[in-house]
Amino acid sequence: MARQKAMTPPRGECRQCWHHAYASREAHRGLGPRQDCPQCVDHRVNGCPSHMIVR
Repeated sequence: MARQKAMTPPRGECRQCWHHAYASREAHRGLGPRQDCPQCVDHRVNGCPSHMIVR
């Protein structure tokens, strides 16, 4: 269920952020304990690119 939800973000949501939120073990598997995901940090600091927002 979580995998399917991760692949189908609703309108107005960022595809990457949605995937990282609902498939976080898969998206963040290469990170160590307490290590921040560089892609997530980039989206938090700079915002989500408009081409990644579901229209």
